[in-house]
Amino acid sequence: MILFSVSVALGLILLIWSADKFVDGASSIASHFGMPPLLIGMIVIGFGTSAPEMVVSAVSSFQGNPGIAIGNAYGSNITNIGLILGITCLLMPITVQSRILRRELPILAMITIVSIGALIDLNISRFDAVVLLLIFAGIMSWTIREGLKSGGDALESEVQRELKMEQPPLKKSFLILVAGLLFLILSSRMLVYGAVGIASALGVSDLIIGLTVVAIGTSLPELASSVIAARKGEADLALGNILGSNLFNTLAVVGIAGAIHPMDVNREILYRDVGMMTILTLSLFLFGFGFRDQGKINRYEGGILFCSYLAYTAYLISDSMMS
Repeated sequence: MILFSVSVALGLILLIWSADKFVDGASSIASHFGMPPLLIGMIVIGFGTSAPEMVVSAVSSFQGNPGIAIGNAYGSNITNIGLILGITCLLMPITVQSRILRRELPILAMITIVSIGALIDLNISRFDAVVLLLIFAGIMSWTIREGLKSGGDALESEVQRELKMEQPPLKKSFLILVAGLLFLILSSRMLVYGAVGIASALGVSDLIIGLTVVAIGTSLPELASSVIAARKGEADLALGNILGSNLFNTLAVVGIAGAIHPMDVNREILYRDVGMMTILTLSLFLFGFGFRDQGKINRYEGGILFCSYLAYTAYLISDSMMS
């Protein structure tokens, strides 16, 4: 048990460090090659902050632990909105100024509903996985098109300020990117090894470990980047991290995991976990869209999201102890 706990702790520390380096290297390279700041914020940073979920779920699927793979993806979405966005809004209410983010809010809500359709037969087949990946490719195409034609967006100026703060040489950026990716893979294997061992030792399902320990661990990069962005007054960048990550998790992470290893899904995942993810996502849409004016997620609404996450996690823990 001590070995498994140490493996999880070291895996999480390395995961956070490597994800940060991966994002720094990828953003710097994209900037060197002239990618517009808006696209860097929407695609590169969104992909980078979701890299831990993607690698952990892929490793879990390869090793035959679908519970961790699926629990990590959906658990990270719940953590992103309930814990991370809740804490961020409690610290600093978020005003949604970016036109593109306002368009992404209903897209994320619709994609979440689509994910229910993929799980309705309690199975994620390779066909389901391919459909999710094709939808993801379509959304990325739309994102690139919007990013190229939408000049002067609030998100663009915030990303531009961040990129100007530190710009290492191109060769160093490539080294940072490769090192970040290698350590992402290593730390993910350590995390999955420790998580599976803890689940076996405690007699709980790997799904519960994936929804809690692994999901929180892989979401820590989003927590750090969102809180820092909110403290700097970069509200759109903070929200963009969450929206981009959840789109990646719902479509790409689940799609890649299902393509590697088709999996059966417990009924409780559909009704309890995906149900909670859907409630939080629709709440985020209602709070942040702004039907008459700019959307704003205030401290009261952030508190609702945060308390919902605490209640959900408490239920998971109590239910696993009783079963």
